[in-house]
Amino acid sequence: MPVAYALHHVSQETDDTFTLVLEPKDGRSPESFQPGQFSMVWAFGAGEVPISISGDPSDAAHLTYTIRSVGPATRALVSAEAGTSVGVRGPFGRGWPVDAARERDVVIVAGGIGLAPLRPVIYRVLANRNEYGRLTILYGARRPADVLFREELVSWSLLPETQALVTVDSGDLGWTGHVGVVTTLFRHAKLFPHDSVAMICGPEVMMRFVAQELQARGMAQSNIFLSMERNMKCAVGFCGHCQWGPHFICKDGPVFPYSRIRPLLDRYEL
Repeated sequence: MPVAYALHHVSQETDDTFTLVLEPKDGRSPESFQPGQFSMVWAFGAGEVPISISGDPSDAAHLTYTIRSVGPATRALVSAEAGTSVGVRGPFGRGWPVDAARERDVVIVAGGIGLAPLRPVIYRVLANRNEYGRLTILYGARRPADVLFREELVSWSLLPETQALVTVDSGDLGWTGHVGVVTTLFRHAKLFPHDSVAMICGPEVMMRFVAQELQARGMAQSNIFLSMERNMKCAVGFCGHCQWGPHFICKDGPVFPYSRIRPLLDRYEL
């Protein structure tokens, strides 16, 4: 059953993307989560949607979600006033291998809103900086106006042993950064593929090409992880809505090792 949270505030990231910060009611602590997990968030009277948690795992007071406004439930969530009751189920699913990545370099590759599920990994690495090697963040968006967490990307790029690169599919007159798909950033990245763990989230076609690029540079399939963002309904493997081959994204994922799902990615329209 959903647990009632109060909407603390909503901030607009882009034209259609918003970040919601929720706080539990009645003085309770929010549910703890692992980076990469998701919740089912319920706008009362409008519906329930799966949203990856995009906030800091160490934040003991709030749950944070970044969502694109594309339907009745998401529109109701992003337009709600502070204090509005919101239902939350979860967290659900398998998250990113942040513990297994200790003492290794971490490579984050994201496309579009796919940066949101990876942001908790970045927070975790930066909060325990001496436990990880070099952090590389490669991010692609369609346009400069679509870049998420712009200020954070700049601040991350200034940190020691951290590289954050951003590219857009098409620039404008004010854009002075990289232009091209996210894989073009690999020529500018300082990578040590044999001692790295890669975590990728974005459109499936983008993730497939990123995984191929990482393998071509010497990274083992077992060190590449992808988050599959297919729509979940029940979140506990009963309804079958998110079935993908032999897997249920909600309980077997959303994060999978590339070595496990590569055959499925190569099958057209699965």
